[in-house]
Amino acid sequence: MQHDRFHGRIAGQPRHCQAPGCPEPGEFRAPGEQRPGFDGPGDYRWFCLDHVRAFNAGYDYFSGMSQDEIVAAQNPVHGWERETRAFSPTAGIDGAPRWRDFADPLDAINQRYRARHPAQRSDGRAVTPEERRALEVLGLPLDANRTDLRSRYSQMVRKYHPDRNGGDRSYEQRLQEVVEAYQLLRKAAAFS
Repeated sequence: MQHDRFHGRIAGQPRHCQAPGCPEPGEFRAPGEQRPGFDGPGDYRWFCLDHVRAFNAGYDYFSGMSQDEIVAAQNPVHGWERETRAFSPTAGIDGAPRWRDFADPLDAINQRYRARHPAQRSDGRAVTPEERRALEVLGLPLDANRTDLRSRYSQMVRKYHPDRNGGDRSYEQRLQEVVEAYQLLRKAAAFS
């Protein structure tokens, strides 16, 4: 491994020194006018070794800051008063999936994707993840209309209701899911 004598030299891309009238290659970067912040990483100026030394000798990090901002930036714990994504309890996500609910890990990933990217019907109305699950319970497509919803609900209630299948109560859980799905969808904006 070959070590460079000057730390910070970024070679490879041919850049010219941005000091006026300097013909040397710009191999060292220095902070530009825009500082790093909410809007992005900021910009850089590119200088040769002599000009980056001159820039660094006159650089003032605190220029443009108020007295209170300078005191806050000099605080030993500056930058640690907010949780970084890696150390926050949720690590920047909305909660880990409950893996025991999924037979395949890809199903968990798929569910998170669907929650963040709501589907749209052909008429342009968005369908929430809960409404999508309710449609799956009823076996209806995304573009089903109110008539389809009522018809499918009636059909499934006849199929699973104990009075319709000889008093068999083994389908009560499934019937409850069908009723809850219908109640959610009949109030949904997509079916109004």
